[in-house]
Order: sequence, then structure tokens, then C-alpha cells
Amino acid sequence: MPDSLGKHSNKINLSKGELPMKKTLISSIAVAAVAIMGMASAPAYADVAKGEKIFKKCKACHTTESGGDNKIGPNLFGIVGRAAGTVDGFKYSDALMEAAAGGLVWDEANLDAFLKKPKKFIKKTKMSFGGIKKDGKRADLIEYLASLK
Repeated sequence: MPDSLGKHSNKINLSKGELPMKKTLISSIAVAAVAIMGMASAPAYADVAKGEKIFKKCKACHTTESGGDNKIGPNLFGIVGRAAGTVDGFKYSDALMEAAAGGLVWDEANLDAFLKKPKKFIKKTKMSFGGIKKDGKRADLIEYLASLK
């Protein structure tokens, strides 16, 4: 665009309304990119029946019935959405109780991270299980646990 001397300039002359629109557009693109990246790593759907089969590994330490007994691990009925460290009669590790005091809730994202590598999520957890590597299997298991209400 020619300036007052007739020379071309690479400077962009933004009117007052253009800058906020550009910021909004850039923000929208960033949000969309994050959403797309998240979808690429998450399974398209989870299967309760498959999750119930995966849970067979967990039965040695956990129960899932409403009011069920605690074993080596706490009863998991209603775990999804529950504040961590709140099952009556179970002695949690100090590390888990510290996380609970910090507001840890067993939502899908926290369960996913914990089930992937328990000792990475809570360094000194009592849970000796090594974790579930496959995203789809964790999603199925969490879907099964979410069905326990």
C-alpha cells in the first residue's frame, strides 16, 4: 500500500475492529487444534462389556457391588465422579490422602491417568498394579466403572 511519499510499505494498517477479530480467530483455531489432538488419542467410543472383562484383573483386590466389602483395595462402586479417599473403612496411603486433600476427584481423566501408570500419577500409592498401557482398554474399563451407580 503506498504511503504518503508514494512508496509501498509492508506495514498493515489495522482499523480498531480488526485486531480483536484476529485475536478471536487465532484463539478459535488454537482451541480447535487442541480438541482435534485430544480426539486423535482418545478412542471413538468405549464398551462397558469389554470393560467388565478387563475388570476381571482387578477383582483380586476390588469389589464393585453397592456396599461391597473392601479388599486389598477399596470398593469401586460409584467411583467415577467421587472424591478420592472417601470409601469408609479403607486405609488409604498417605500419598493418596494428600492428593485427596488437594481436591482429587476420580473423573474420567484422572482415572485414565491413574490406570495408565498408578505410581506415576500418585508416587507412593499402595496400588501395586503396573497399569494398563492401551488407551482403548482403559477407556473400556472406565466406561464399565462409570456404569456402576
